[in-house]
Amino acid sequence: MSSKSENFFDSKVLGHPSGLFVLFFTEMWERFSFYGMRVLLIQFLTAAVIGLNPGWEWSIEKATALYGTYAMLLYITPIFGGIIADKYIGYRWAVVVGAIIMTFGHAFMAFDTPFFLYLGLACLVIGTGFFKPNMTSILSEMYKDFPEKKDGAYTIFYMGVNAGAFFGMMLCGFLAEKVGWHWGFGLAGIFMLLGTLQFWLAKPLFGRVGEVPSKQNLNEKIEDVEAKYEPGEKANPFTLIDQILIVLMTVLGLGYAFNDPLSAIGGINLFPFSIGPLSGQNFVIIVALVLFFIVVIRRLANYTKIVRDRMIAVIIFAFFVIFFWMSFEQGATSLVIFARDFTERNLTGGAAMTFNIFNTLLTVVPLILISYVLVLLAKQTMKKAFWSNIVLAITFLGIWAAALWMLNYNWSSHSYDVAYQSIQTPKLDDKNVQVLDEEGKPVFNETPITASYVANATDKIVTSNVNLASQDALTKDAVINIHKEGDKFVLVTPADLIKLDAEYKKESKPSEIIPAKVAEIKDSQVEITVSWFSTLNSFFIIALASLVSRVWDSKYNPSAAVKYGLGLIIMAIGFGCLAFGSYGIAEGVRVSIIWLVLAYLFHTLGELCLSPVGLSYVSKLVPARMIAFMFGMWYLAIAIGNKLAAILGGQIENITKEYSLSTFFLIFTIVPIVAGLLVMALNPVLKKLMHGVK
Repeated sequence: MSSKSENFFDSKVLGHPSGLFVLFFTEMWERFSFYGMRVLLIQFLTAAVIGLNPGWEWSIEKATALYGTYAMLLYITPIFGGIIADKYIGYRWAVVVGAIIMTFGHAFMAFDTPFFLYLGLACLVIGTGFFKPNMTSILSEMYKDFPEKKDGAYTIFYMGVNAGAFFGMMLCGFLAEKVGWHWGFGLAGIFMLLGTLQFWLAKPLFGRVGEVPSKQNLNEKIEDVEAKYEPGEKANPFTLIDQILIVLMTVLGLGYAFNDPLSAIGGINLFPFSIGPLSGQNFVIIVALVLFFIVVIRRLANYTKIVRDRMIAVIIFAFFVIFFWMSFEQGATSLVIFARDFTERNLTGGAAMTFNIFNTLLTVVPLILISYVLVLLAKQTMKKAFWSNIVLAITFLGIWAAALWMLNYNWSSHSYDVAYQSIQTPKLDDKNVQVLDEEGKPVFNETPITASYVANATDKIVTSNVNLASQDALTKDAVINIHKEGDKFVLVTPADLIKLDAEYKKESKPSEIIPAKVAEIKDSQVEITVSWFSTLNSFFIIALASLVSRVWDSKYNPSAAVKYGLGLIIMAIGFGCLAFGSYGIAEGVRVSIIWLVLAYLFHTLGELCLSPVGLSYVSKLVPARMIAFMFGMWYLAIAIGNKLAAILGGQIENITKEYSLSTFFLIFTIVPIVAGLLVMALNPVLKKLMHGVK
């Protein structure tokens, strides 16, 4: 039954079927939970074991090894999830099954054990495999007879994607950093569950779209594919050799993906050998890539010249997309560390006031707009999907409550200058010579004196000062306790003192709680959470997407290769800002937030240039029979980029220690610029290979 005969447009919201907005909110809550968890994982894994908000104190290399494999698998499982939905269970059931599995995954991650962490990540990978490809399949089937409306529908749908990512990172991140990591993981799971319920209860709005495929539907799809053959093209089925090679490269590729975290975290090496300078792990992935290229070459050899040339163009684009995601996905690894350890996130006085006003508008205005859409949807669908609307209303009451709590927390935060005693010692370089500042004066280290420290007669004791934010109302000269967590100080309440003392005794470590005194009460202060910076990508996409789209629709619409090159170069400028901002900073010095804001601005502009182009050209250039294989290859390129991003991001500490933080970011400035210039230089070749496709 066609979507037109089901009269989707009889129930309209903003000129589109109400079912589109059910998909909008379902995707929004899924992205809320996904990005809400994603922005926390590296922070949680690398946070100190003892503290007011303890983590697991993993090294950054270990944390990124695990995250990299997780991110890599997220782009591989949708290939299988799409096939299962197409042939066996239908799109709607696939979405529900995926959402339920992901809900369990988020729930498992709320428990503080390695077993539940790994089980949770596994559920998220499997659930995403079912969910991710089939949401867009439902949307595509719904608009099958309304192609003129499809572009607008996808624009609205992807606004839901970015709205969910924005609020997930903002609210899950804030709750996790201010209250506890597992509260953030738990919040992500709650909204995933509610989003699943509202989707399932809204099924009367979708008619037969996305149902379990019948034999007749499968035959129709096969006929549709065969009807799209190029003139002179013949069937090109996978041979037994192709299938064996695909199985081998899949096993080797997955072996590499799992071996990386296994060896880094558990000391378990699945490939305990080396061949020349190559470790067993690296040798295996090279073999897998060689097998992959053999399969691709075998496939290409059986096509006509025009088809073969166009597919080669797709392969070239896929190669350069690796460099983009390798750099862009630093947002999940090294940029999180940079925001936490190297960015001045404490704002006082006028700066704090400006941030609070901006953050309030940034939070409340989108919520008002989305709530308005919710009301319009309820008016159209209350009779047909009453309980779906009730669940959706509950989710928005929850999101408003969380947002207002966050804003109140920031507006009511107090600022204090706190004095404590430290032991002063000369700061020495590698040659044991005292370090001098720019004016030639000696530089000293100041080590806080903890409650458990017994002073020596030779100690040079000085008074140190630190500024901290707290929800507690303190008076001047009040005697307090503070604790250093990472490279920031936090106030220790009497209840926290009991908890920390117990943790130090459990770990058989001397207490590092520091006696202090309130030296001065300052103006209002706000501490920007680490996760807040990650929301900037979604914010800039929503703000700038229509502007970039208008440029491409004008006479200034460049070719695909130029868009690719611009995307890579513009993103590299963002890393250049970070390299410049962190150039020459001394140890312990934090840089202005402006550098991170600029970085996310340029990264988003680069994404808007490059990301929408890729999948569009796959669909235009590849013959119907090879669409699934080439889409799989495209997602494989993104998966490789994500894994490389995590591997390189995990080196931020090592490169900073050996060279400088600026050097680390220069890598991601130079490599994408070179790649961008190279792909633009290939523009004449790519145009020729594309044979007129624009």
